[in-house]
Amino acid sequence: MKRLLLWTTAAAALVFAVGISTAWMWLSSELDKPYFGAQNSEVFVDIPRGANANRIAGLLTGAGILRHRLPFRLYLRYSNLGRNIQAGEYRFVKPATPKQIVRRLTEGDVFYYSVTIPEGLTARETIALLTKHNIGNPAELERAIGKTEWIADLDPGAKNLEGYLFPETYRFQRKTDSVEIVKTMVRQFRTQLAKILATQPMQPDWTVSKIVILASMIEKETRKPEEAPLVSSVLINRLNKKMPLACDATIIYAMKLAGTYEGRLGKADMVMDSPYNTYRHPSLPPGPICNPGAHAIRAALKPAETEYFYYVSRNDGTHQFSKDYRSHLNAVNIFQKPLARRR
Repeated sequence: MKRLLLWTTAAAALVFAVGISTAWMWLSSELDKPYFGAQNSEVFVDIPRGANANRIAGLLTGAGILRHRLPFRLYLRYSNLGRNIQAGEYRFVKPATPKQIVRRLTEGDVFYYSVTIPEGLTARETIALLTKHNIGNPAELERAIGKTEWIADLDPGAKNLEGYLFPETYRFQRKTDSVEIVKTMVRQFRTQLAKILATQPMQPDWTVSKIVILASMIEKETRKPEEAPLVSSVLINRLNKKMPLACDATIIYAMKLAGTYEGRLGKADMVMDSPYNTYRHPSLPPGPICNPGAHAIRAALKPAETEYFYYVSRNDGTHQFSKDYRSHLNAVNIFQKPLARRR
C-alpha cells in the first residue's frame, strides 16, 4: 500500500512538473511570438495614467494587439517593469511580441504628430498646415487665433494672434485640444522672446507689438537671414525720416485678407485703400503680417547701422541696397527692368 502511495505521489509530482514545464515553455514561446489581430491596419491604444497591468493587458487584448493577457502580465510582474509603463496614446501598425510591446510602453514611445511651422506663415496659413497634418480642428483653431487675451500684456491692441504663433517644430498627440495647440505656440513665442530680450534689450521708445510688426515685415522681405539686419536698417531709417516703408509684403497681406491675392502685384494694387498699404501710409502697418522667426525678431531689435533707404531684389534671394533714390533707380534698371520685359 505504501509503495502504491509513493508511486501515485511520484506520478502526480511528475505530471505537475511536466505541466509546469509545458506551461513555462508555452509562456516563453508566447513572449517571443509576434501578433497583430486588429481589424484595422492602424490601431491607437490610450494607456491611462496609473493603470495596472491587468487593465493594460485588457486594453491591448481588446484592441487585438495581444493574443493572450497572461504572458504579458507575468512578464511585467517578474521583470519588475510594470511601474515603468508610461501613460499616453500608442500607435500599432504591425505584429509585435509581448516583450516588444512592453519595451515600447516602458520607453514611452507615445504617438505624436510632428509638424514644422516655417517662418513667415500667416496665422491662417499656419492653421491650414496644421489641419493638413491632421492636427486640430479647423473651426476650433480659427476661433483660438482670436484669443487675444493670451497676449494682452504684450499687445493690448491685437485683433488676433497674428505674429505670436512661433515658427517651430512641434509634436502634438492625436487628441490634443485645438486651444492647447495654439496656446503651445504662443507659449513658445513668449519663451523665445524672453531669451532674445535677455541679450538684445528693447529700445525705450519701442514696444513688443511694434517689434513684432517690424520683424514680420523683415521676415517676409528677406530670404537670406544674414540680410535681415540690413533690411531692418532700411525700414528703421525710413521710419525715422517719416518716409513710406513701401513694402510689397504688407500689400500682399492686405490682399490675402481680402481674398484677392493671386500671386502677383499690379500697379492698381499699389494704391489700394488699406492701412496695410505702406506705400500710402508712412508708418508701421496696424499689425503683424506673418509669424516671424527668431532671426527676424533679433534684426528688428538690432538693425545694422547703415545709411540705406532702399533695396531691390537681385532675383537670386539677395538684395541690392542703396543710399539714395538715383542709385536705387539704377539698381532697379539693372535687376528688375530686364525681368519685367521677359514677362
